[in-house]
Amino acid sequence: MLSDVDLAVLDFEARAPRSLGAKEEAIQREFGISAVRYYQRLNVLIDSPEALEARPQLVRRLQRLRDVRL
Repeated sequence: MLSDVDLAVLDFEARAPRSLGAKEEAIQREFGISAVRYYQRLNVLIDSPEALEARPQLVRRLQRLRDVRL
């Protein structure tokens, strides 16, 4: 089961600013963590069946983007 923070991360990613600098500032402001920690958590979520069930379209899109980068 996903935590409220996990769902908040997914929802944030769906609406996050496109600009890297603006996104990093928003991550710090909204979650109080570094961008590195945020992306670590997001990558774990992308592989989570629970996240896929909760936000299937978003998670599949993020998986495709990650796979292209690798």
